[in-house]
Amino acid sequence: MNNTTSRAPRFWGLGVAALLAAALVAACGGGGSSTAGTASALAYTNGPIAGFGSIIVNGVRFDDSSARVEDEDGNASSGAKLALGTMVEVESGGIDDGAGRATARIIRFGSEIVGKVATVDTVASTFTVLDQIVDVKPETVFDASLTLAGLKDKTVEVHALLDAATGHYIATRVEAEDNPAFYKLRGLVSHLDTTAKTFQIGAAVISYATIAAADLPANFADASRVRVRLQTAQVGGQWVAVTIRGGVRKVEDHDDARLIGSVTAFTSATDFEVNGLKVDATNAKVDGTVALGVRVALRGTVTNGVIVASEVKVLKAGDDKIRGVELHGTITGAPDAVAKTFVLRGVTVSWDATTVFKDGAEAQLVDGAKVEVKGVLSTDQKTLAAKLIDFGS
Repeated sequence: MNNTTSRAPRFWGLGVAALLAAALVAACGGGGSSTAGTASALAYTNGPIAGFGSIIVNGVRFDDSSARVEDEDGNASSGAKLALGTMVEVESGGIDDGAGRATARIIRFGSEIVGKVATVDTVASTFTVLDQIVDVKPETVFDASLTLAGLKDKTVEVHALLDAATGHYIATRVEAEDNPAFYKLRGLVSHLDTTAKTFQIGAAVISYATIAAADLPANFADASRVRVRLQTAQVGGQWVAVTIRGGVRKVEDHDDARLIGSVTAFTSATDFEVNGLKVDATNAKVDGTVALGVRVALRGTVTNGVIVASEVKVLKAGDDKIRGVELHGTITGAPDAVAKTFVLRGVTVSWDATTVFKDGAEAQLVDGAKVEVKGVLSTDQKTLAAKLIDFGS
C-alpha cells in the first residue's frame, strides 16, 4: 500500500481521506497555511477519526492538548470518548497543508444511532437497528468487545454516514452501549402525519404525540433532518419520541472547511447538501458527477452556515478500499511476542514479516517505547496491521 500522496507528506486516514489529500490539498496549492482573518474565522473539518497523535481527521493531524471536547449538545466531555471511526467536527486554527497539522480548539462528537440490533446478515455485511439497515465496510471500526456475527440483541452506538440514495447508514464505528436510558436516531423525516402525530425515519415509525408543538424543531417537515431520543420499547409497533431536535448544527463562519461524506440532499450540481450541511458549489471546480447518495470530498469556506465549495471530488466505489490508519504514541504494556501484538493509544497493533521497521528493530518493541505506526485495519476490524513502525517519530 502506498503510504504517501502527492503534495501531502502525512499518511492519510480512515476511509477515503487519501482522496481528499490528493484531490483537494494539491489542487488548492499544497504547502501553504490557512490563516484566520479574525479570531472567529477558524478552520472547520468534519469526518471520522482516522488516527491518533493527537487526532487525525481527513488527513490533518490536530493537536488536541488544549481543545475543548464536547458532545453534540455542547456539553463538556472527555477525550476518552474519541476513538477510531468516531464522527467528529473539529474547529481549529489555520491548517498548515505542507505539514498536515493544526491546533484544535473544539472537538465535537456525535453518533447517528443508539439501539438494540435486531438482525445480522454476515453475507451482505449489514445489520438492522431501530428498523434501519447499517452497512459494514472494510474500514468500519468495531469496539474490541464486538463482532459483526455476534451483534444480534446487543445494544450498540453507531457512528455513520447516511446514504440518502439507499437509506442505509454506512458505519464508521460500532461500539457497545450498556443500558442506555434512551435510544437515539438521526435521519430524514418522511411520511409526516400531523393528525396521527407520527413520522418515519427509514422504516421506523415514530410517534411524537407526547411532544408539544413548541418543542418541535423549526421547519419540522418531510425531508428535514432530525435527531430523536426514543423510549427503549416500542408501543403498538411504534417508537415513542421523547425529544426531537434539529439534526444539523449550524456551522459558524470559517475561512477553511473540509468534509468527506455523502450527498444527503440534491437540487442541482451546484446546490446540494453533504452530511446535512448545505453546499454552494456555484464557483467550485468539480471532479465527477454530483448526485444524491454519492460520496464526495470537498473543500471551501463557511459563510452564514453554508459550505461555499472551491473544490469537490466525487469518490468512486473503489476508493473505499483506501483505509489507512496512523497512530503516534507510547506502547502500553509488554508486547505479546507470540501473537506479535502490542497496544498503542488503546488500539491493538499487530506486526509480521512484511512490517517495515524504521530507526529501530522488532526487539525494541517494549513497554514505554515511543513509536509511530502506519497500517490498515485487519479483517477483524479491530486490530491495526502495521505496515510501518517508526521509532524515530
